[in-house]
Amino acid sequence: MSDTRLEDFVAAHRRLFVLTGAGCSTASGIPDYRDEQGAWKRTPPVTYQAFTGDTATRHRYWARSMIGWPRVAAARPNDAHRALASLEAQGRCEVLLTQNVDGLHQAAGSHAVIDLHGRLDGVVCLACGEVTPRAALQARLMQANPGWIDLQAGTAPDGDADLEEKDFERFHVPACEACGGMLKPHVVFFGENVPHPRVETAMAHVDRADALLVVGSSLMVYSGLRFVHAAVRRRIPVVAVSLGRTRADDLLQFRIAAPCGDALAFLLEREGGAAVRPPVVAG
Repeated sequence: MSDTRLEDFVAAHRRLFVLTGAGCSTASGIPDYRDEQGAWKRTPPVTYQAFTGDTATRHRYWARSMIGWPRVAAARPNDAHRALASLEAQGRCEVLLTQNVDGLHQAAGSHAVIDLHGRLDGVVCLACGEVTPRAALQARLMQANPGWIDLQAGTAPDGDADLEEKDFERFHVPACEACGGMLKPHVVFFGENVPHPRVETAMAHVDRADALLVVGSSLMVYSGLRFVHAAVRRRIPVVAVSLGRTRADDLLQFRIAAPCGDALAFLLEREGGAAVRPPVVAG
């Protein structure tokens, strides 16, 4: 199989629906949750039900988030983000639907982006609905919990931090300044539904696309997989860039087994010669 197959695929389709996942951001220092077989590498993330229903869980979440957030805030786009921004600039991207919550596609210059699972840089009040910047809450968290920010903790996905065996009951979680309600990251948690208008908008873009390109997602979560199913129903081709297996392998024309930035290198103008071509895995 030709090592230019992905390049040929992109060249053959003028209106690509691009679906991205955590593999796009690992080169920016943001870990992913799953291994190459699609299994969890770590404890699954907190659910919406646990976050809203259990005070101890909520305190633990915000303590770890206070330590982890600066690492996400400091993350910068990598070649995968820049390549997809270039694809849009060339007029070849119908829309970019991302399962990531880090905002790095927009930072790289992509504009036609749908944040399927929301954004970590916002905080929503579950009582009044007011959305405020995460940076503002970070300042309040640090003021209310002196010393915690200096605790040693490993980097975890989605702004989390590996912090255990602490007395999280002592951690103070600020309330909404407008109404005193419960604050939550403005992202879709496990156990929470993606807002229906967001799904409808994305599906309308599938209807206008002539192909679907998956980049850095194992598609193990139905919220992303459904768009592949929609593309297959419309009989438009689907291709994936993923180091490991995806939940849709039997629906793909082919899968590129390579880091996202390497696989998409042809979309960037590079100095010093041709980019290394990744291996191709038949679908």
